[in-house]
Amino acid sequence: MKTINIKIIRDLKSMRGQVIAIGFVIVAGVSVYVTMTSVSNTLQRTLQLYYAEYAFADGFASIRRAPNAAGERLREIAGINEVETRVSAIVNLEIADFADPVMGLIVSLPEEGRPQLNRLYMRQGRMPDPEREGEAALHEAFARAHGLEPGDQLSAVIGGRRRALTVVGIALSPEFLYQVQPGSLFPDPERFGVLWMSRGGLEAAYGMTGAFNDVSFTLAPGASVRDVLDRVDLLLRPYGGQGAYARADHMSHSLISEELNQLEAVAFLLPLIMLSVAAFLLNIVVARLITLQREQIAVLKAFGYSDLAVATHYVKMVLVVAVFGALAGTALAVWMGSALAELYLEYFHFPFLDHRLDATVVVTAVALAGGAAVVGAALSARRALSLAPAEAMRPAPPPSYRTTLLERFGLRKHFDQSTRIILRNIERQWLKASITVLGIAAACGILVMGLFWGDAFRHIVRIQFGIAQREDLTVTFTEPTSASAIHELAALPGVHYAEPFRIFAVRLKNGHRWYDAAIEGIPVEAYLRRVIDPSLKPVQIPAHGLMLTTTLAEILDVRPGEQLAVEVMTGRRYERSVVVSGVAEQFLGVGAYMSLDAANRLAGDGDAVSGAYLLIDSRYEQQLNRALQDRPRVASITARDRMVESYMSVAAETLLVFTVILSLFAGVIALGVIYNSVRISLSERDRELASMRVLGFTRGEVSYILLGETALLVLAAIPVGLAIGAGLSALSAQSLQTEMYRIPVVLTRGTFALSAAVVLVSTLLSTVLVRRRLHRLDLIGVLKTRE
Repeated sequence: MKTINIKIIRDLKSMRGQVIAIGFVIVAGVSVYVTMTSVSNTLQRTLQLYYAEYAFADGFASIRRAPNAAGERLREIAGINEVETRVSAIVNLEIADFADPVMGLIVSLPEEGRPQLNRLYMRQGRMPDPEREGEAALHEAFARAHGLEPGDQLSAVIGGRRRALTVVGIALSPEFLYQVQPGSLFPDPERFGVLWMSRGGLEAAYGMTGAFNDVSFTLAPGASVRDVLDRVDLLLRPYGGQGAYARADHMSHSLISEELNQLEAVAFLLPLIMLSVAAFLLNIVVARLITLQREQIAVLKAFGYSDLAVATHYVKMVLVVAVFGALAGTALAVWMGSALAELYLEYFHFPFLDHRLDATVVVTAVALAGGAAVVGAALSARRALSLAPAEAMRPAPPPSYRTTLLERFGLRKHFDQSTRIILRNIERQWLKASITVLGIAAACGILVMGLFWGDAFRHIVRIQFGIAQREDLTVTFTEPTSASAIHELAALPGVHYAEPFRIFAVRLKNGHRWYDAAIEGIPVEAYLRRVIDPSLKPVQIPAHGLMLTTTLAEILDVRPGEQLAVEVMTGRRYERSVVVSGVAEQFLGVGAYMSLDAANRLAGDGDAVSGAYLLIDSRYEQQLNRALQDRPRVASITARDRMVESYMSVAAETLLVFTVILSLFAGVIALGVIYNSVRISLSERDRELASMRVLGFTRGEVSYILLGETALLVLAAIPVGLAIGAGLSALSAQSLQTEMYRIPVVLTRGTFALSAAVVLVSTLLSTVLVRRRLHRLDLIGVLKTRE
């Protein structure tokens, strides 16, 4: 090994504390990158493999009722490869020892053989036998939530009649990776489940003999998705078609795709921040190391090493730190990635997981770490190039001190001698102090960003379910019903107030832009379901016109006062022009709102309602649920509190993972920045501090001079870090925003206080570690240093 390379090992050993601290920062950045990227790749790979092996359809359509002959005509459409018609039914389920309302979606299976599209993966048991009445397979999430196994029984109200079902299998489907109750955005496997039955039994029970109300299809290679959807739509329109849609718009696939997009955004943003901090730390370390090794640099050049060789020496030294940090980060990411992948496996209900660490991800991680290290060291290494041997042999000129700005303003009498030394050193090295403040502030900002998500989710719950949605129960009918049904609901025991709503599917169009949505009609002076404006204040729904949520208005590029084409997708299909009367704020999903009367005029059904929002006495909830479940026209019953629980459980799992990761790594970064700053200051000022000890300064006074400076820099960095954290929170909220989620930037005092506390604790730990070295100063050895 060359002598200059041996020097690298010795330098790293002498700075092992600083090297370890910087290494931890690199480990943090690399592990986050490798974990998030590998999990994202794993999910993408697993998703595509699962879709291909189990024939997830390319397009879907729902119909009121179409004869089987229409299915044959669908197969003749140019661009369609395979078609599979089926019957699906929304039903009420009854589970033993479970009092809450349970809603189910029953999907038919072919009488002969297995489905050609959206095939089932049987986790347990077998497929329902067409020859045996009442057999059903359950989705694994629903079965697990209720502890149901093959051989167990449950009841379903199908077509107004209660029927006993026997569980014969537990299954998964690519169509229901993310099983969500219609009208909701979050899975609640206790209160919503997917079941599969043979088509003959379901047809007879649901009154669909010789007909179908649901179809899925695949596309021929090279077919235009939009053209095929338009042809399918045109063919099914006379049968009550509600609009064909592509896989990209399928609820389950759409939500999973958004989750993967968020993972990719996190995999880019967080490592970028962390590796930038690592580059900053390496820049400081190398700059100060070169200052301390002036004489060594002179000797190396005098012995014939070129300027480039000396500069490369310092770059190689940081590359060693970067490579070892990258390898350690990759090793940590293997464990973190497996744990996170298992979490997603449970969350999305994949039957298998193709998890492996791609070599390209590891190479990229090492390259990123190495690149950050080289960038950090290159600027400082240039100083080694410019040092002439003769100049470098001389010690650096002693620092020049002068009174500080505060002292010149007449505040000198308020500072003792040690405090003046601190202030003068900070002012003399203002650039170094500013860089240190920025590094500590970055760590504080990362922590604020991690804690921000908890504040945002709690704010969403408070606004969405406290101001906008104030109902206790939402009752949805099987089909639009006379408004007199509201009086019947209001008369039930325990109901304080019943508020009607009308909802129907539409396609909103503005030029070439369009969006399939649902218009919800509510009373002009709604009390339970209210629309809020961008300032989060409830507003009265206009008697005429259409209010859009902010996200939907942005998608359609439409503003209040402009006209919007509305194609009604139910019943006889027709199109009307409606003025946009305003914009509403909504954090979850997108929506379009009208007054109840205006909605009914647009739908053309007269004075009809789709359901009601109920304000109830909680003591009567179970009794009321039983009464509603016995009514054949009631399709579903949803409790607001259960919806909040479902939302928080989904949000809490993701929130917990990212908050723990960010908080841990932010603490590591804060500790690394502060420890390096104090440790290098000690190396630079060891002779000065030793001289003070010889002149009579106590250990406490010397410690105060060194550590007091650090404390001042930390106190200056905290408000800067909180501001940086607010900016990072806004950036992350914007980058992770989707059509389904609009994330508000809300930061509480608790988040700021906790972030500041973590930085202060990191400071305390760093000072404890450095103070031990400070107390072991070799006064005689330091004073022998040649001037």
